[in-house]
Amino acid sequence: MLLLGSVVTGRPRRFGPRSRYTRAMLGYALRRMAGIVPVLFILLTVSFFVIRLAPGGPFAGGRALSARTHAELEQRYGLDRPLGAQYVAYLRALVHGDLGPSYSIRGESVGALIAAGLPVSATLGAAALGLALLAGLPLGLGAALRRDGLLDRGLAAFAALTLALPSFVTGPLLALGFGLWLRWLPVAGWQAGAARYLILPAVTLALPLAVAIARLMRASLLEVLNASYIRTARARGLGRARVLWRHALRPALVPVVSYLGPAATYLVTGSLVVETVFELPGTGRYLVQGAIDRDYPLVMGMVLVYGTLTLVANLGADLLHAWLDPRARHEPR
Repeated sequence: MLLLGSVVTGRPRRFGPRSRYTRAMLGYALRRMAGIVPVLFILLTVSFFVIRLAPGGPFAGGRALSARTHAELEQRYGLDRPLGAQYVAYLRALVHGDLGPSYSIRGESVGALIAAGLPVSATLGAAALGLALLAGLPLGLGAALRRDGLLDRGLAAFAALTLALPSFVTGPLLALGFGLWLRWLPVAGWQAGAARYLILPAVTLALPLAVAIARLMRASLLEVLNASYIRTARARGLGRARVLWRHALRPALVPVVSYLGPAATYLVTGSLVVETVFELPGTGRYLVQGAIDRDYPLVMGMVLVYGTLTLVANLGADLLHAWLDPRARHEPR
């Protein structure tokens, strides 16, 4: 079908490279976004049945309840219905934005609990990712440009030490040094708007991520600098800085961007430990508490939140990857 331009000129309108690029990116983004809903649906379905089929129940622990009280509680929360009916009721409520009441935290809805804790967890994750990128990218770049130098060897030693220490060890060590000995930073708690309460948790969460990004950046840049087109650019007399910034840096960033998806998963799981160590009022504690207390709505709410955040972060990483590497936009999905 001819467009308006073809009617005026009598010739079919031809799209330029920029239009084809935009359409390719838009099509790729739509394909990736279309996969989020079914994946999230499968995740919620599996989680729903797994936690309910496990032995025990939300009212089995704690103080002893009479059979009548136990039956009344199950009837009140709909747990006396068949499992299929419970699943349909959960999906119907979820469509209307209702995550249900919490069984373990009386008088609170799951939506209200998540709304109160999610800003803290999101701030911690964003700060940790920013610190990791700000530290990891320059370190990896410097180590690659000065291979086997002091920075390169120091990065290797620091990486081995950092990756060997888990967050529940690194966090208390940082709190001991900068909080108790030097008294520079608070060791626990949270105060909205006060960045000093965020520094130690964010650094603890960012350290392994920064090391992984630095190592990826170093290895990728070394591989790109040895490519034939880089040697050709140097042979044509281009300066080292121009070759690096205009020809080598963009393809070298592709593995780092691809790693941002797994990095988001690490931020989600790592924040559970860090929030507990530094006593932050984030959402991580609710997942742990809900799992211990068999609080079905609370666990499902946290699965929904963390699953959505992980999938959206992976989508963002895939779009950045496609922007850096056009070949990714044409890969079959």
